[in-house]
Amino acid sequence: MTAIRETGRRLVASNRRARHDYAILRTYEAGIVLIGNEVKSLRAGHASLAGAFVQEDDGELMLHGLHIAEYGFGRRGLRSEPRRTRKLLMHRSEIDKITGRLADAGVTLVPLSLYFQDGWAKVEIALARGRRSFDKRQAIAQRDADLEMARELSDRLRGRRRRRRA
Repeated sequence: MTAIRETGRRLVASNRRARHDYAILRTYEAGIVLIGNEVKSLRAGHASLAGAFVQEDDGELMLHGLHIAEYGFGRRGLRSEPRRTRKLLMHRSEIDKITGRLADAGVTLVPLSLYFQDGWAKVEIALARGRRSFDKRQAIAQRDADLEMARELSDRLRGRRRRRRA
């Protein structure tokens, strides 16, 4: 009997707060080094990106603050710390580009999502610049205006008229 390989992309955890707090400049996909039963725990969906961040350390990218809960059915010897620092796997040229951009003022690396791509655990990280509170309000207002325009356009294409609210 052969093992069936998982295909496609399956989301495990996402960092919605990062998209709100930061203006995303560029996204990258990175592999992640896992030990013991962490893969089984991820497949069960027991992970959180809340408070996670990426730092450059001796030419390598390290993910800090990712919480992967202990796998309840695993051997005790294979268990690891839930919030340990994990190494990210990327090509050297990509790491060099990222570290070059991190030298700019106000630019940081944030994890956006954790997922399985064709059976491999991946992290989507982004070069981002922090938003100020008025930038956040402008982004929310712009999103609401775009949504309202899309609704109006959809209704007009369908031949319906919306009532204006007083």
